[in-house]
Amino acid sequence: MRGYFRRLVAACVDRMGIGAGLRWKLSAAIALVGALVAIALSLVVHNAARVSMLDNARDLADERIMIAQRNYELSGRLNFPNTKIDDPELPKALREKTEAGRRATYVADRPDGSPDIWAAVPLKNGHVMSLHSGFTDRSSDILKDLDQALVIGSIAVVLGGSALGVLIGGHLSRRLRKAASAANRVAKGETDVRVREAIGGVVRDETDDLASAVDAMADALRQRLEAERRVTADIAHELRTPVTGLLTAAELLPPGRPTELVLDRARAMRTLVEDVLEVARLDSASERAELQDILLGQFVARRVAAKDPDATVRVVHESEVTTDPRRLERVLFNLLANAARHGRPPVEVTVEGRVIRVRDHGPGFPDALLAEGPSRFRTGSADRAGRGHGLGLTIAAGQARVLGARLTFRNVRPAGAPESTPPEGAAAVLWLPEHAPTNTGSYPVLGQ
Repeated sequence: MRGYFRRLVAACVDRMGIGAGLRWKLSAAIALVGALVAIALSLVVHNAARVSMLDNARDLADERIMIAQRNYELSGRLNFPNTKIDDPELPKALREKTEAGRRATYVADRPDGSPDIWAAVPLKNGHVMSLHSGFTDRSSDILKDLDQALVIGSIAVVLGGSALGVLIGGHLSRRLRKAASAANRVAKGETDVRVREAIGGVVRDETDDLASAVDAMADALRQRLEAERRVTADIAHELRTPVTGLLTAAELLPPGRPTELVLDRARAMRTLVEDVLEVARLDSASERAELQDILLGQFVARRVAAKDPDATVRVVHESEVTTDPRRLERVLFNLLANAARHGRPPVEVTVEGRVIRVRDHGPGFPDALLAEGPSRFRTGSADRAGRGHGLGLTIAAGQARVLGARLTFRNVRPAGAPESTPPEGAAAVLWLPEHAPTNTGSYPVLGQ
């Protein structure tokens, strides 16, 4: 049940998982949007300013050509600067306007991009007077200064947007990381952790909604799993008395093959009931280890010799550890029983420092067990675990958690062989903690 709960909460954490670059991604997005907006506004302002200046220049050229026309008609002389009569360079579009009897202005672009301002008016004698001038230096300087100011402003907007993105992204990233850390603690079985309280903050946003949803999901799962655990424990406890009576009654039967079969099934049923009760106790997270100092190599050698004399024990490096001998023996016996039942001899036990390795030479562990860990009442493929109830390794993993240890499973293949190569055996490795597992609520037992 706890494994199922842990996987569900871990999946939720993955769904709300935060990439390492969330702050920088948000900063880059804000900076990009700011840059696009700044560029668009700069182009609009630049074009608007240029059009306004050109309109003023055309109005000025139109006023000048009118003055030049009056002077020419009064004096008969062309005495206004930049004016000509029948200029051959007069733009075609402007010439067509004057031929239609209209006074007009025209803007043409030079090869270097600077504008030429033209103004033309038809005269009474049939000729055309034109005025040709360029963009004034003052106007060009104003436009250049405006462009420089727009560039500086755009850079300031991008840098400010990046800084704002870093601040906003950092705040959001911190809240999400706190939520993920708290959810991981919930997944590890810490029932007093609340994700909403862990992220803190005054202003509520979507992160608070997500944290509240995770808390609600964790509470619902916890209640459901606790109800299932109680039902399992109650059923197993109620079965304990009739099964014990059945075994006692079977022992009173006259000797014979039928009696042996009844006794064998009754003992198997009693073992199953005891295992279910033990699993229920482990699921309740109320179990605590009674810690003692032992020499690991000597301890394992004695227990293996008593459990399976055919198994070989090799102590590579002796180490003194602080652990619960009874629970460690339970884990070791379950691993040996699993190797003997589902593997093939020889069974080899290796002790190296704080690591115990149990290996057989059978068909290997099922893929589901390697991917998801032990699961009760699921024995895997028929070639490896067609017999049993799947409780042995589940209990071993639960007792390992009480000891603060880590239990891993893998299949043994030749060095460099691909995954498709059939395994040459299965190996279960128990990693005992370097320090006494007081974080599990365990406590030392004083020597007598």
